[in-house]
Amino acid sequence: MADLLLRAATVVDGTGAPRRPADVLVRAGVIAEVGVPGTLGTAGRVLDAQGLVLAPGFIDMHAHSDLQRLLEPDQPSRVTQGVTCEVLGQDGLSYAPVDDATLPVLRGQLAGWNGDPPELDWGWRTVGEYLDRLDGAGAVNACYLVPHGTLRAQVLGWQRRAPGAGELDAMRALLAQGLAEGAVGMSSGLSYTPGMYADTEELVALCTVVAAHGGYHSPHQRSYGAGALAGYAEMVEISRRSGCPLHLAHATMNFDLNRGRAGELLALLDRAIADGCDLTLDSYPYLPGSTTLAALLPSWATEGGPPATLRRLADPAARERIRQALEESGSDGCHGVVTDWATVQISGVREPALASLVGRTVAEVAAERATSGTEVCFELLLADRLGTTILQHVGHEENVRAIMRHRAHTAGSDGLLVGARPHPRGWGTFARYLGHYVREAGVLTLEQAVHRMTGRPARRLRLERRGTIRPGHHADLVLFDADTVRDEATFEHPRRPAAGIAHVLVNGVAVLSEGRPTGARPGRALRRTDQGTRAR
Repeated sequence: MADLLLRAATVVDGTGAPRRPADVLVRAGVIAEVGVPGTLGTAGRVLDAQGLVLAPGFIDMHAHSDLQRLLEPDQPSRVTQGVTCEVLGQDGLSYAPVDDATLPVLRGQLAGWNGDPPELDWGWRTVGEYLDRLDGAGAVNACYLVPHGTLRAQVLGWQRRAPGAGELDAMRALLAQGLAEGAVGMSSGLSYTPGMYADTEELVALCTVVAAHGGYHSPHQRSYGAGALAGYAEMVEISRRSGCPLHLAHATMNFDLNRGRAGELLALLDRAIADGCDLTLDSYPYLPGSTTLAALLPSWATEGGPPATLRRLADPAARERIRQALEESGSDGCHGVVTDWATVQISGVREPALASLVGRTVAEVAAERATSGTEVCFELLLADRLGTTILQHVGHEENVRAIMRHRAHTAGSDGLLVGARPHPRGWGTFARYLGHYVREAGVLTLEQAVHRMTGRPARRLRLERRGTIRPGHHADLVLFDADTVRDEATFEHPRRPAAGIAHVLVNGVAVLSEGRPTGARPGRALRRTDQGTRAR
């Protein structure tokens, strides 16, 4: 690999320090020198970076590429917005560690998130084997969180009960093995089954294991609606009792009852930090959320896994109980809030015969059929075998802005990459931060935004020699035009690449050149070690 000189760039180095002009020399995949323009001599390759910002590659703290990076290894959704590392295994549900009995059920449950590709070789079972599959199989680097719900499914199935002492020990052993094999921490999905069946004590016991291995806990907590503040307080309590660092996934306050209440959340977090809690969070720069339609069901209706859920949806008595939860009392799957079907937009389906429903709200479909939104929900879930994905238009701009200003904030796309019209955050998050919230709205400075997308998440992940631009660090780098960078993905056209991202290097290899993916696959699985996180 010939030396590469990035000449006359405006360097925003990921530390939060002011931008400065500099030349940067890359040698053998590493930043060899950073100097005043014109002082580093020549190299085998020279890239004129005048007029462009050079930053560390962006780190997506909440990604859902668990299968897609294996199916589409060029990873255009990642490289076209400057992402050079993504954190997988989110929301307590993914595909490692698994056994032969659990994997088929997980594949069905997660089809709305990741698809269920029949052509994929599912030969891994352990976290280490999954990381081996990721190594060199994609354009960008990847870290992995051991998913709590997957552990629970393997040991207890989809049962709504506390584990016995032996079962908890089995979960702890599986978790410890995954961490020893390189996972950076544990995720939990506490509004998804089976993770939502865990109580605080179970999570404290598991987070104690995570802390002992130098990892962190990333919870999708129990509610972002009626119980949001109580849910966040529980996560802080788990961190305090276990000694485990806490990273709050897609931190937000949604639904009408939380409009303008981000300050209450941030005050809670500030108190926790002042008390010594090692705490960070991520958020996406959009108002709607995204999940599966089945996730809105009350937790009792999903006990036992997808087959049991489908049986209940076909049973009139169970349907009536579910209807009451969705329409009257507020389903815990819908964050304790009565479901407003006008805010629920169908974004993807598994069955081709249902494709005409994509892009429409459940309320619109119900009006056309002269029935209720809940009945449409039931019919769709049965016909689509729980594979339907949705957007929920329940966010508030003032909350989004307040949270992204917080000192513990990092960026995460939470982007699902499958379905006909997935949320555009999968393709646009990082460019939207730079274009809309930095250049247009002025919510963050350029230096603040880059720090939140690079240096700060690198510290949380304990990445060795990544996240900042300095000699000896790995050359994960992005060059972009600060005057033109913007998200082009929309809710109607969610897979449009970002504008203004010119070049991206991963481990010194160009994965985006002149705005086009190169097809190179230098991405590594970054494994946690006792000293930090590094490629094996």
